[in-house]
Amino acid sequence: MGWVAAGGYEVALDGGKVVCRNAAGRRLKSVPGKIADDPAVVGLRQLVEWLERHERECLDTVERWMVRSLPVPLAVIERVWADEAWRAVLRDLVVTGADGEVAGFLRDAEPGRGLGLVDLDGDTVRISPGLVRVPHPVLLEDLEDLREFAVELGVEQRAQQLFREVWTRSGRDAGASSVDDFAGGAFKQQRFLHGRAAQLGYRVRGGYAVCPVLEDGRLVEARVWVGDYDGYLDTETGPLTWSDASGGTLSLGRVGPVAWSEGMRMAAALYAGRDIEEEERAA
Repeated sequence: MGWVAAGGYEVALDGGKVVCRNAAGRRLKSVPGKIADDPAVVGLRQLVEWLERHERECLDTVERWMVRSLPVPLAVIERVWADEAWRAVLRDLVVTGADGEVAGFLRDAEPGRGLGLVDLDGDTVRISPGLVRVPHPVLLEDLEDLREFAVELGVEQRAQQLFREVWTRSGRDAGASSVDDFAGGAFKQQRFLHGRAAQLGYRVRGGYAVCPVLEDGRLVEARVWVGDYDGYLDTETGPLTWSDASGGTLSLGRVGPVAWSEGMRMAAALYAGRDIEEEERAA
């Protein structure tokens, strides 16, 4: 982006920040306070904020496609690829072909030419499936092999897919209704736990941190009790449960692999923020 005049100086965007130079062309360490309210400076700062929001929205959207197993029309991927923010999030994701099998790592998308991929043999190929799927890692049978191959290729995924934490239900009592692995995490104040949930991107509703997952056309919600009373009182994380669309609690055997993995991921992340000192004193 070029330089724009602003009260005897010139300003521009560089690396997502507003930068300034004087009339002699010397770059300054910061934008002088006397031009902070100049329309050009204000406009650039608003643009930076918009770009940051746009990048977050792109990332949130792609992760939602993955977590909810939502098929995306090929035309959508082709259309948004020209946008740098979309391209940064989509590049290097593992996608499936028309047969539902892993096709490779996404490297390019052009209208009329389909998707450019690096396939599992390391070759560059192009495919044009009507619908593009970004599979959740827990559904990838050869996840460890794909992770090793990704490292060899130098893959860096903006959206957490291959290196997302995954959890499986193996060895659990299918008839049980909750998981207590991450219950009992102590927090000095309830608002700290609520704040951690928000920071991690989870909503809190009715005293529960919730993570909705659409799997096989069925909405399932993972829930962890985080408290719903005085925000300044101490609290503990509760057990992890899953409920269906009607609010009824599901037995563990009825929880799908994606809902299970995402629920355990949420519970583990909340528990990780517990007050270790308080826990040690209690012990």
